[in-house]
Amino acid sequence: MINVSELHAPRSLIVTLYGAYGRFMPGPVPVAELIRLLAAVGVDAPSVRSSVSRLKRRGLLLPARTAQGAAGYELSPDARQLLDDGDRRVYAAEPPPHDEGWVLAVFSVPESERQKRHVLRSRLAGLGFGTATPGVWIAPARLYEETRHTLERLRLDPYVDFFRGEHLGFAATVEAVSRWWDLAAIAKEHEAFLDRHARVLHDWEKRADTPPEEAYRDYLLALDSWRHLPYADPGLPAHLLPADWPGVRSAAVFQGLHGRLRDAGAGFVGL
Repeated sequence: MINVSELHAPRSLIVTLYGAYGRFMPGPVPVAELIRLLAAVGVDAPSVRSSVSRLKRRGLLLPARTAQGAAGYELSPDARQLLDDGDRRVYAAEPPPHDEGWVLAVFSVPESERQKRHVLRSRLAGLGFGTATPGVWIAPARLYEETRHTLERLRLDPYVDFFRGEHLGFAATVEAVSRWWDLAAIAKEHEAFLDRHARVLHDWEKRADTPPEEAYRDYLLALDSWRHLPYADPGLPAHLLPADWPGVRSAAVFQGLHGRLRDAGAGFVGL
C-alpha cells in the first residue's frame, strides 16, 4: 500500500486531478466534488481547501460557479497552457527521435535583477535542461516550444536567447551528456517509480474487472508520481544513455497503467 501522505502532496494531487480529468469536465469542478475525489486518495477536506487556496494565489485555479450555482474552481488560461504543454511529455508513447538536435538557452540578467538568475536556472532545470557550461543550458530540440511558453508566462523571456544546433565535439556526445545531466540521479527517480507502481500494474494485469474507484485511485497516484519524471528526464535518445536505462521500464509501466485505468477511473469522476 502506498503511503499517500508521505509521497503525494495534496497540491500536487489537485493539479494531477485537473490534468487527468478536471479540465474535461463541463464547467468548474465543485468544491464538494474536489473533496470527494481527493478523499478517495487519502486527502482530508481541510487539506483540500488549504491547497486550493494556495493554487488560487499562484494563479492556477480561478473561483467560479457551476451552472447549478455551486462554488467551484476552474483552471486559469496559464494553467491550461501548462497542462497542454505537459501532455506531450507526460503521455508520450513513442521513444524520442534518434537525432533531433539540441536547443541552447543562453541568458543574461542585469546585476540589479540578479534574483531572476536563480529563477531562470531553476525553471530551465525543471524543464529538463542540462548545463553545458555556466550560463549555457542545453536540451533536446523538441523542448523549445514548451520552454518558450513557460518563460513567456513568467515574463523571463527578455533575458534569454535560444539557439538550435548539433554537438560537434571534442568529446563524444555520449560522454558529454553524462556531464550535462546527472544521469545517476535521474535513474534513481525511475527506479523509485518502478518500486511504487510496477507491482500495481502487475496486480491489475491479473484481474478481469476494473472497478472505477479503484482504477481512479491507482491511476491518479501513478500519474502524480509519473508526471514529474519526464521533466527530470529530458528524454535523451537511447544511444546516448547507459545500457538497461530504467526509464524504458518506468515508461512502459506508466503506459500500461494509463491504458488500463484512465478511462475506467473516469467513471468514478463522472465523465
